[in-house]
Amino acid sequence: MHAEIHAETLTLDTHVDIPWPETADPRGVTQRCVDFTRMKAGGLKAVVFIAYTPQGPRTPEDHAEAGARAEAMLRHIRDTAHGEGRRIVTRVAELEATHSAGATAVLLAVENGNAMGHDLSRLALWRGLGAIYLTLTHDGHNDLADAARPRRDRPEPPTLHGGLSARGRKAIEEMNRLGMLVDVSHASKASMLQAVEASRAPIVATHACCAALRTHPRNLDDEQLDALRDSGGLVQITAVPAFLRAPGPDGQYQASVEDIADHVDHAVRRIGLAHVGLSSDFDGGGGVRGWMHAGETGGLTEALHRRGYDRAAIGQLWAGNFLRVWRQAEELAAAGF
Repeated sequence: MHAEIHAETLTLDTHVDIPWPETADPRGVTQRCVDFTRMKAGGLKAVVFIAYTPQGPRTPEDHAEAGARAEAMLRHIRDTAHGEGRRIVTRVAELEATHSAGATAVLLAVENGNAMGHDLSRLALWRGLGAIYLTLTHDGHNDLADAARPRRDRPEPPTLHGGLSARGRKAIEEMNRLGMLVDVSHASKASMLQAVEASRAPIVATHACCAALRTHPRNLDDEQLDALRDSGGLVQITAVPAFLRAPGPDGQYQASVEDIADHVDHAVRRIGLAHVGLSSDFDGGGGVRGWMHAGETGGLTEALHRRGYDRAAIGQLWAGNFLRVWRQAEELAAAGF
């Protein structure tokens, strides 16, 4: 039964990194966790590829370099996604049509608002290239917001802005105008809670887990989960072993799809099924026993089905809930809020 459910479900992985500056074409079998061959084999029908920029020293030169990198990565994703049975998707209706046609959907997003620098117009540029969300921070504070984890390779205070900066609030307002989702993965708790208040559209944490089960600076505690629920937002439980469980006696992380299901269960009990989803963070640290690459995507569906999630619930977790939040952001932008 789970195989049938998996085959029929729109399976959307909302956060997958790409190698850079390596420019390997994802159409063939590679060393990557996610390529189009593995997606087909694993029944993964849609994926958000990420234009990621590491956090630099917040200088004009760093912002320019990060901005150029983000744009180049978005263009590279678009250029390498073309092919038979694949479509670039930038809106909810396009994703639904692509799935109905039996084609593979390629979506785009940007990780780390540092690449925006002080230039709000970059958001419109990225949206025009197809980016559907921006992750406000990565590891290290930027000029938009404080991060959950300050950089270790240079002195950084625990907090720089006390959450969002004034520029960060303007960026969120612009994202709302453009219909881009606000992603609070990597943001500090203060930044995350302030983003919920600042955004007119629901926000998402595209790759995080539950602090109640695993204390980690990148995970969301129950207060944060409640804030997502109350604002109509969403947490995408992710396959990063360190986020899912503590290391064993040997210091290694031995997480599995059952651990993902544990975190899904907690989030569903706490904030309701409508506010929970799934992601891998493949090629950026994600991968657990039973779901080590896109070719094993059915393993997670199987684990969830064993927990009692039926066809409709699995559909919500894989894509339905994300599409609801994304659609609300689109509608808000169309209405001119």
